[in-house]
Amino acid sequence: MQGFEWHVPADQLHWQRLRKALPDLKDIGVDNIWIPPGCKGMDPTGIGYDIYDLYDLGEFDQKGSRATRWGPKEDLEELVHTAQKMSIGIHWDTVLNQKAGADSTESFAAVKVDPEDRNREISQPEYIDGWVGFEFPGRGTKYSSMKYHWQHFTGVDWNQKHNEHAIYKTVGPNKDWAKYVSDERGNYDYLMFANLDHSDPEVRADILRWGEWIGTELPLSGMRIDAAKHYSASFQKEFFYHLRNTVGADYLLMGEYWRGEVGLLLGYLKFMDHEVSLFDVPLLGRFTAISKMAGGDLRKIFKGTLVEQSPEHAIQPGQSLETAIAPFFKSLAYSLILLRKQGQPCLFYGDLYGINGGPEPQYGSSCHGRLPILTRTRKLFAHGEQRDYFNRRNCIGFVRYGNYRYPFGLACVLSNGPSSYKRMFIGLEHAGEMWTDILQWRDETVLIDRFGHGIFPVAAMSVSVWVNSRAEGRCHLQRPL
Repeated sequence: MQGFEWHVPADQLHWQRLRKALPDLKDIGVDNIWIPPGCKGMDPTGIGYDIYDLYDLGEFDQKGSRATRWGPKEDLEELVHTAQKMSIGIHWDTVLNQKAGADSTESFAAVKVDPEDRNREISQPEYIDGWVGFEFPGRGTKYSSMKYHWQHFTGVDWNQKHNEHAIYKTVGPNKDWAKYVSDERGNYDYLMFANLDHSDPEVRADILRWGEWIGTELPLSGMRIDAAKHYSASFQKEFFYHLRNTVGADYLLMGEYWRGEVGLLLGYLKFMDHEVSLFDVPLLGRFTAISKMAGGDLRKIFKGTLVEQSPEHAIQPGQSLETAIAPFFKSLAYSLILLRKQGQPCLFYGDLYGINGGPEPQYGSSCHGRLPILTRTRKLFAHGEQRDYFNRRNCIGFVRYGNYRYPFGLACVLSNGPSSYKRMFIGLEHAGEMWTDILQWRDETVLIDRFGHGIFPVAAMSVSVWVNSRAEGRCHLQRPL
């Protein structure tokens, strides 16, 4: 689960919120939580991508607060250790592309580049005053003696000397945008704030040291790598192998490489020796397009996606960045990512608890409150082999046949058009059973015939998940939340 959303209250209590929610999340089948960036940012209310100090996890009085937006280091440690006792993995949101909130400006040579083509210089080199001096006065030299100065960056977007906003590339020996980054805008190395130079030996050494440090400081299970398309893939590869060889042999490494062309994602995976998983951006694009297209072809829902072409490396998020899925389609999307065999699903905090839902998490209205039922359905019924019935444009279905430990299985039917039905084979061993819709959007029962088939209905613009009526009660929550 993505354990945050952009509008969670900036009350420094989020680590406590997540810790209190752990039993409920475990109950509905959440095994891993991706937590927000927990390093000190430039602002106490910042989300954490405005990163100031990698080594400050809410321990030092810097940038207006000791705690981060999410809470003090003690609360973070309590969250992570409680999760570990419950066998819930914690994945760190790792921000290594940029630094923000510098302590001072420094004068250095730079050249303006075209914002739409960063390879094209549009001025002569000049000396600018950039915010690139990082002394970390609140922390001093604890954990790391590294201080950052102009030579550790390849670019900035503000010249304090003239109060001018532009993209400036640092001029100096061996200074250039990184290779092995996205080719958008010519070279998409520069994203925001002060852009780190991962070819600089001091920068590389400090970041590698930090990865080892945080892996010993906290019992993490993985990392999400922010802005993976914006900085050197060769350095990312070095960083990944360093983690694996020091503190994280079993880490799940998730790259946020935000491109919709599946070929580019496959190329990145190959370059990384398939040691990392990626968010399935093309799948989110398919969900968005088909959800907003009258009569969109559900048979093509996985066409050109990462889960279609490399399912073992596909992370399927319910929501990310500003991808907008039509509200009716959210339940269909979650059914497709939660109940199928391929890919690794990821819940979105805002879908489970609502956007800016207050200081105590309560289940939100996304999926009409059915999302916890869907997650428990995955935990208890979505097992075994799978058979697809993707043979009608606006009504598709699939069956999971269960296994020895979870023998019940399920039948899922989805429609983005009028009410419909799907005849599907459940298995001869289920002949004579009565099946019901666990989501309760259809109130009839389905009899499995003597040949092992059932005719499963679905309401218009909806989804129904059918299971053996004797087992259906297992999916309801053990206690109210």
